[in-house]
Amino acid sequence: MEHDPKTCALVAASDFNAPDFEIREANGQFDFIIAVDGGFAHLHELGVVPDLTIGDFDSLGYVPEGEDVIVHPVHKDKSDLELVLDYALEHGLESAVVYGALGGRLDHSVANLQMCARFAEAGLDLLLVGDDMAVKILVGPGEYGLPDCDRGTVSVFSAVDESHGVTERGLEYPLENATLTNRTTLGLSNELIGEPASVSIEQGTLFIFHPLDNG
Repeated sequence: MEHDPKTCALVAASDFNAPDFEIREANGQFDFIIAVDGGFAHLHELGVVPDLTIGDFDSLGYVPEGEDVIVHPVHKDKSDLELVLDYALEHGLESAVVYGALGGRLDHSVANLQMCARFAEAGLDLLLVGDDMAVKILVGPGEYGLPDCDRGTVSVFSAVDESHGVTERGLEYPLENATLTNRTTLGLSNELIGEPASVSIEQGTLFIFHPLDNG
């Protein structure tokens, strides 16, 4: 890499929210763009050339031309997205917006959420973007300001056995210093009410499902 990027877009092969990507790219949010296997086709349709492409290219069906391509074997113990997140940590990236990791096969979405929680706990700031919602992975202690939306559903789940000191403010159903486990529906389907809203945690890891910004 010719510079020292800190925030990147990772574009994988599943459902791709192209409008959200284009808004963030136009706003200069991304220092670096990585195509993850079939995600190369999503970017190609937008006329975007990624800075790097990584994968075994079984879902893409061919290996892209160029020097900035890393090819992995098809038979391996890690998914292409996990290999890309390994690369991100090793090269000092601090945050990533991940596209194409949600939607499609449910087992892929669950695997991606579980795997991304591990990388968040290792220090990588992650936001996964779907078609009409996003998932922020918040590691305690920390606080996350929710998008400025007039309405929308927010669900908060523990990514580990127990998450302690969970507080939700500015939502229809406040939560104060609660303990969430990964065996309960507590945290499901709260609602934005047009006020500044946030979720904070003292200890543990949370999946925060929320609407995309109105913009």
